[in-house]
Amino acid sequence: MNAPIDARDFLTDSYDYALPEHCIAQQPAEPRDHSRLLVVGGEAHTHRCFYDLPGLLQPGDLLILNDTRVIPARLFGSKASGGRVEVLLLEPRAPREWLCLVKPARRLAVGARIDFDGVLAAQVTELDAETGGRWLRFEAQEDFEAALDRVGHTPLPPYLKASRARDERYQTVWASRPGAVAAPTAGLHFSGELLDRLAERGIERATLTLHVGLGTFRPVQTESIHAHRMHREWYEIPEATVLAIERTRAHGGRVIAVGTTSARALESAAQPLGLPAVGPGRSELFIYPGYRWRIVEGLITNFHLPRSSLLMLVSSLMGRERLLALYREAIDKGYRFYSFGDAMLILPGTEA
Repeated sequence: MNAPIDARDFLTDSYDYALPEHCIAQQPAEPRDHSRLLVVGGEAHTHRCFYDLPGLLQPGDLLILNDTRVIPARLFGSKASGGRVEVLLLEPRAPREWLCLVKPARRLAVGARIDFDGVLAAQVTELDAETGGRWLRFEAQEDFEAALDRVGHTPLPPYLKASRARDERYQTVWASRPGAVAAPTAGLHFSGELLDRLAERGIERATLTLHVGLGTFRPVQTESIHAHRMHREWYEIPEATVLAIERTRAHGGRVIAVGTTSARALESAAQPLGLPAVGPGRSELFIYPGYRWRIVEGLITNFHLPRSSLLMLVSSLMGRERLLALYREAIDKGYRFYSFGDAMLILPGTEA
């Protein structure tokens, strides 16, 4: 699980690549499991379809799924002056108090109020120096979540400029715990039928929760990746998932994370004996070449943005140069990139 490294692996510029705009998927594959799948083994790689996944895994393998659900985190409101404001919820510290990105933020000082169609109201309670955001305390005549459902919008990424996808296509079929402001996109490829076929083949699955924040997807801005700091994300590992990992290891199966969010949660919670700790935590783990993996033995992931921490995480599994070469091949072969794009299955130490 540990690829060779060199000095360039620690320079952010080394993770840049040219992506033609037409390669950015605007619509999800239909059906869900009909996206393409680049299968990467120890030395070789092959081109398949995502619905081939049951035959590419082994009975006894364990898939770890992130069961977070994307909330309608984008709000449009107005200030007392009448000026329009766009608010994006990022992270709560109380049920009705959230760190938010606000546009335009200028002149929105502590004490300023925002109204959202008479359904929700909010007051700025604090400025956040780290993110440039605002802490907002919300007020509602009804349950906060119900009010959010009425006036909020699904926060699709900005590169989805022409998407016609329904909101449920930006949720996994198993999404159950509201709290994310971005989808764990590797899970979007799974259909209910595919999950049934995986179970019939003896491939197990277990869940965890990591509420995905926008910081996961932002490009690394520092010259050296060592200077980058990850935005904290809340996660929780159930006891049933730890027991499933223990059983899988005992029978020689592999622990395969569905998505970089599942991988980061598992590795953030890892203990010396190779099992994650049960319970909640906050992940600030930044995985890049040289990282020693402790739990995850395989990864299903999408194709990621240039200079992103996600690209660096995947590089730690196979090496930066090999990964960028595979990205160039994927572009040449017409693969679709980013949230609604195609996927990779990475199984280090096996033949594709």
